[in-house]
Amino acid sequence: MNPNERYVIGMDSSTQSVKAIAWTQTGEPRSEGRAPHILLTPDAYRAEQDSSEWWIAACTALRKCVAGIDPSRIDGLAISNQRETMALLDENRKPLAPATVWLDRRARDMTHVLSDELGRDYLHRVSGKPVDVIPCVFRLRHYRAHEPALLEQARYILSVHDFLVMHLTGEPAATWTSADPFGIFDIEKKEWSRPILDHLGIGLEKLPVAHRPGALLGRITPEAAAATGLPSGLAVYAAGGDGHCAGLGVSAIDPRTVYLNLGTAVVGGVWSPTPAISSYWRTLISPTGEGYLLEAVQRAGAFFVNWLIDNFAGGRSDPAIFQRLEREAMDIPIGADGVLACTYLMGCMDPHWDEEARASFVGLGPNHRMSHLYRAALEAITLEFARALKLMQAAAPGAEEIYVIGGGAASPLWRKMVADATGFPVRRSLSDEASALGAGISAAVGAGWFDDFRAAAKAMSHQAEATEPDLGAHAVWEDLSRRQADVYRRA
Repeated sequence: MNPNERYVIGMDSSTQSVKAIAWTQTGEPRSEGRAPHILLTPDAYRAEQDSSEWWIAACTALRKCVAGIDPSRIDGLAISNQRETMALLDENRKPLAPATVWLDRRARDMTHVLSDELGRDYLHRVSGKPVDVIPCVFRLRHYRAHEPALLEQARYILSVHDFLVMHLTGEPAATWTSADPFGIFDIEKKEWSRPILDHLGIGLEKLPVAHRPGALLGRITPEAAAATGLPSGLAVYAAGGDGHCAGLGVSAIDPRTVYLNLGTAVVGGVWSPTPAISSYWRTLISPTGEGYLLEAVQRAGAFFVNWLIDNFAGGRSDPAIFQRLEREAMDIPIGADGVLACTYLMGCMDPHWDEEARASFVGLGPNHRMSHLYRAALEAITLEFARALKLMQAAAPGAEEIYVIGGGAASPLWRKMVADATGFPVRRSLSDEASALGAGISAAVGAGWFDDFRAAAKAMSHQAEATEPDLGAHAVWEDLSRRQADVYRRA
């Protein structure tokens, strides 16, 4: 260890936990701390958290992280946050109700209502998001219809990022990429959308100022320093949404690099110079503030695979279950011996945006085993992304490689499927914490370690092993894609 090395802290406050990691100038994780988040699901449509616990967990993670390094060598901190999660606070900055998490679907009836009121195409064009229950704009419309007093009492409407910055610096602050997923942010003007807010009856003063990525947001207060172990006066810089930060963490900030998170939800995309709009992706502001991200999302990615194993293969308590299924599935040819899957277990986002869509398997026969279902599920998830990527490439050409992150990236079978189905080499990110690394890169740029995001990402993001595509198998995958895509229409 270099006795003179400096650090930035990238903190990733995700759905299940918060991770605080101290990164060096070469992208090495030098110290880290973690703490869990509690997710509450009072019914099938509500997903909530106590926003006060975000700060408690952040303090725990930061204290653990800082304890492993010399605090005087920290040059800055930035936060990556779970997107589409929203807290309403009163004038005393206390929660008025449980925070609604991105999984929340209480506003499912409001997607049609707000679309009729403002126009589906208008909402899509301004926010970059096709109409879907996840963006916070529909929860705000739900509150206006069913709990208007809550909106009137709310002095602050904040993302997780904005909430934690408030506790760290004394004042809430948003970034372009923490605001972007709410669905009330104009992605071209880089500002809160007055027409949408006016329609909802929400004053602009309830929302924090949104800053460019890498901007200085404030400094650690003495009170926050005592709670976290961070130095008082430490600079806090703008980062933002965890998916945005993950793209930055694998250097997906120009057309050459595609990012793919094989996690609970499967999320992948490419950088675009223009805000191209399509039903096959959500259009987001780039984590650098320059250009945009075209992002495809499968709500039930690895979640579908885990659900399948938990309910039909004895569960994940046996640590060898994945290795066994991987071995067996590798011996099954492309197409899973005729088994086709549709993995829309919790509805479909792109390309159909159908809340009522459901999962299915077709083509089952007496010769099929659990390994066939496992392979068919991975094939379906892979092909959903491959179809979206093909259309993304038409809108923003230039891709040369795919960086994979998330738990599913550990599967050699899945990485091979992605390579063969898309025709691109698949690189595995050396770091499993791409969102925290992306936040660290944002802090490094803000702190002046590098001239720009491109230089910072080049220095701090690294790849592990690579999987080359079998171009001879690509035509077989293309044929399978046409048949697998038809399962949704036949269900």
